[in-house]
Amino acid sequence: MGQTMSIDRGIRLALIAAAVLLGPAAAWAQGVAWDELSAAQRQLLAPREGNWSELAPERQQRLALGAERWLEMNNRQRARARDRFSRWQSLSDGERATIRNRYDTFRNLAPRDRARILRAYRDFRTLPPAERDALRQRFRELPPGERDRSLRDRRLQRGDELRRESGGLTPAPRQRDGTAPQRDRR
Repeated sequence: MGQTMSIDRGIRLALIAAAVLLGPAAAWAQGVAWDELSAAQRQLLAPREGNWSELAPERQQRLALGAERWLEMNNRQRARARDRFSRWQSLSDGERATIRNRYDTFRNLAPRDRARILRAYRDFRTLPPAERDALRQRFRELPPGERDRSLRDRRLQRGDELRRESGGLTPAPRQRDGTAPQRDRR
C-alpha cells in the first residue's frame, strides 16, 4: 500500500512537471472534456477529476498531453522525469523564474538560432565528462571582463557564420588568434 501510494505520488509529480515544462505551446480555445481522456489518462489524472471542469482550457490541454507523454515513457524515462521534477521542486522561486525567462527567450529565437544552440548543446553533451568539466572550469576561471569578452567574441563569430550561411556579407576580419580586432575608438 505504501509503495503504491509513493508510485502514484511520483506519477502525479511527473505529470505536473511535464505540464510545467511543456508550457503553453499554443493558445487553445477549447479544453479537454474529462470523458475525452483515455481510461489510462483519467486514472493518472484522477486527483483532478473533481475540479477538471474548473481548470483553464490550456491547463487541461497541458495535463492531458503530459499524461499522454507519461504513458508513452518506459521506466527509465519515467525515473529521469521524476528526477528532473524533484530537482525543479528544489529550486528557489528566483531560480525557476530565471529558467522560465531563459526558456521564453530560447522559444522566441529564430528557428535557425534555436537549431544552432541545440546542435552546440548536443555536441557539448557528446564530449567525455572530463572534457566537459574542463571546459566549464576554464570558463569559470576567466576573470569577469575576460568572460564577457569571450562571450562577445563568440557572438561576433556566430554573426560571421550566419552571414556566410545566408550568403550575405563577407566575414569580418579576424586576428591570428581568431578574435575580432580591437576597433579604434576615437
